Amino acid sequence: MKSDFRDLEVWKKGAELRKTIFQMVRGFPAEERLRLSDQLIRAARSITANIAEGYGRFHYQDNARFCRQSRGSLFELLDHLEVALECGYIGLKEHAALNQRSEEVLALLNGYVKYLGNRKESLKRTVE
Repeated sequence: MKSDFRDLEVWKKGAELRKTIFQMVRGFPAEERLRLSDQLIRAARSITANIAEGYGRFHYQDNARFCRQSRGSLFELLDHLEVALECGYIGLKEHAALNQRSEEVLALLNGYVKYLGNRKESLKRTVE
């Protein structure tokens, strides 16, 4: 079977985080359904969607650009988690666990962007 974005460890970890967010927001008050819950879900989806879209791009530089957008979505998610904590929708323990998982995804994203940059440079040297 041909590999694709779903084989990337960064996408897998992002998808796990996304699933956790989906489960978490089910416990939020109904009035947050179209506010904070929606924002959390959109940010979590954007993390993996940008990784997938970047993977489908022809150039390493395009792929890295989408990974940087994914990073932005991850930081947006972190901000929304702060709001959820402030509003009392999640506790300190859940907040800390989600922050830890987010940091794991961030480290993988940074590593993937670095890998893409190295691949681009090695191909550039091969052509020269």
